[in-house]
Amino acid sequence: MLSPVTPRNLITHPRCRPEDLGKPLPDSPHATSVALPCWDHVVGYEEGHPKIVAAMELGYPRFVIHPRVTALFSWFEAHYGAAGERCLAFPSAGVAKRCAAFLEGQGWTTRQHDPREGAEIHGVFFPEEALADAKAFWQHFGKIVSSRRAEAFLENTGAPEGGTTAKQGIRARIAGLTGEPEKNVWLFPSGMAALSRALRLAQGRTPGTKSIQLGFPYVDVLKIQTIAGPGAHFVPDYDLEAVEALLKQEPISAVVCEFPGNPLLRGCSLPALGELAHAHGVPLIVDDTPATYFNVQTFPHADMVVTSLTKAFSGAGDVMAGALVLHQGSPFQEEAERFMAQNDEDLLWDGDALVLEANSRDFETRMAQVNATGEALCDWLRGHQAVADLYYPKYTMKAAYDEVMRAGGGYGGLFSLVLHDAARNAPRFYDALEVSKGPSLGNNFTLACPYTLLAHYGELDWAEEHGVSRYLVRVSVGLEPLDELKARFARALDGLGR
Repeated sequence: MLSPVTPRNLITHPRCRPEDLGKPLPDSPHATSVALPCWDHVVGYEEGHPKIVAAMELGYPRFVIHPRVTALFSWFEAHYGAAGERCLAFPSAGVAKRCAAFLEGQGWTTRQHDPREGAEIHGVFFPEEALADAKAFWQHFGKIVSSRRAEAFLENTGAPEGGTTAKQGIRARIAGLTGEPEKNVWLFPSGMAALSRALRLAQGRTPGTKSIQLGFPYVDVLKIQTIAGPGAHFVPDYDLEAVEALLKQEPISAVVCEFPGNPLLRGCSLPALGELAHAHGVPLIVDDTPATYFNVQTFPHADMVVTSLTKAFSGAGDVMAGALVLHQGSPFQEEAERFMAQNDEDLLWDGDALVLEANSRDFETRMAQVNATGEALCDWLRGHQAVADLYYPKYTMKAAYDEVMRAGGGYGGLFSLVLHDAARNAPRFYDALEVSKGPSLGNNFTLACPYTLLAHYGELDWAEEHGVSRYLVRVSVGLEPLDELKARFARALDGLGR
């Protein structure tokens, strides 16, 4: 059970002390992040230390199943499960069917059950031994049941009114920013759910063909391509000649890239990449979550853009959602629209849509402030004697970023840094930094994490082979005043000399 909490202003009073371990970020029963205030907390969590794990009141909902969702699974098991079975529940019959097919592909037997007409929550039962594989589907494909939806099911209260209108408002907001018609904006329960749909669309065009992942991406962007379908070619260094060679060598389902990449905030020319992919009849899928709709215009170069609306679009950090936007002028437009119509599933729950619509009303105002603060903070940090490397689009990919920057846009609030003598100084800096610390990004409050430890703990050597230091700290700038953030960073950095 979540402990009772008094709402706390994380802009002025961050959760950054050891006693904050495991508390939700923000103070909401539906928070999408959790406090990991010390370096040792992160290591202990990754290694499964009982005291650290037990302190987690919740976590990022694809990785750490929310207590209300766990209760939903237990309800299914208690009412319909057999001895030795476990259950995960999903927001549509189609998703449940795909989970079952995924597990059966791993050699497990499954069965499905829909216990309540109209609720649109479908259980998938499987042997206890298959639980890890089932959780992998939940994490990587992202078509999850939200905590609000699970709560409503368990309390038998149904969906609140106004969800349809809220979704229309969200689509209109995204359409206005991207320049695409509202009919081309599709909503999902997470950003990964939007990406998995885009990949299904692309793979359906050319079955049995691999995709190309360009650039070192957020962990699940690559992992979903390697587990969904025939796999992916990984081109980590934005080598367009290598991409072209692969496109000439064999049929390819899609070229996929983040803009910019997370956590190194690097990238390449989207006009050049789009032209290359289209010359070979291959769609380009861009994840613009790190940059946001406000800062960059990835159309017409991209054919599909996926975004985690959980992040900056919401800002509050208390709702999960994602979007897939199709480009009206894409050479693949007709088949994409046909696929989406044939596979239409309304997976974003009405209660979550209401929260997201309200949260996103000031998205543009917030992003303008984050851009200004983020750029000024990075300019200052870059000159600090303790900082060895600072990764920010203004420095890592300025020409490519400027090609697609929207009028009034900026370089965002996401950056990463590596300190001199990092093995010694990174833990000390992280522990001393007076901002909230935990996974996720794009919140209205600044949030830092030892990204590589959280995302790649079991493959740290591999990450470092691709230039991602195990001591890298990623920071997502919030709405704190610039002078206040500079003072907090200065205290943490200046303390390293003592």
